[in-house]
Amino acid sequence: MLSVTNVVAGYGAHDEVLKGVGIAVAERELVVLIGPNGAGKSTLLKSIAGFLKPRDGTITFEGKRINGLRPREITRQGIAFVPQEANVFPSLTIEANLEMGGYVHRDATAERLHAAYARFPVLAERRRQDARTLSGGHRQMLAMAMALMAAPRLMLLDEPSAGLSPTASAELFALIKGLHAEGMTVIMVEQRALDALEIADRGYLF
Repeated sequence: MLSVTNVVAGYGAHDEVLKGVGIAVAERELVVLIGPNGAGKSTLLKSIAGFLKPRDGTITFEGKRINGLRPREITRQGIAFVPQEANVFPSLTIEANLEMGGYVHRDATAERLHAAYARFPVLAERRRQDARTLSGGHRQMLAMAMALMAAPRLMLLDEPSAGLSPTASAELFALIKGLHAEGMTVIMVEQRALDALEIADRGYLF
């Protein structure tokens, strides 16, 4: 489904965080990227999602080259990216956040809202509350629900358990495992390496 070949990327003219990285992910796989801070895991996700433009190499999704496309175009191809931080709009209600998540498929917003509330009852109960009122675990839940509003075939999760309590982390991993069991392809960067590898098909060490 996804092929990354010899990708070179960084944040400045002479800053190469990724120095020829390559990974491959098959449809319906859950693949975890692990390694120390600064190794390039999040940089790779940002490159796949279009937030960083690789200086070299190729990224293909379902046989089509996507590096060079804008994030919105990549989302429309079927890839959803959930960043570690700034992944919800704090001043908007939960329902408005979900509607923002579905902006690339506005004709299906009502149907997908119904599906999101069925999957995440706690969000349905609080749909009129501002996102800033949510706990860390529920905020991550909202971020993932927003990503699902775009009906992705591949989800990119950047350290979803960062800053969460052990209980909230366990709930989040159960949610990710459930999405994978339903057929979602997932690439996840995670510092809780053993917990992540426990639910993954494969892992890449950076």
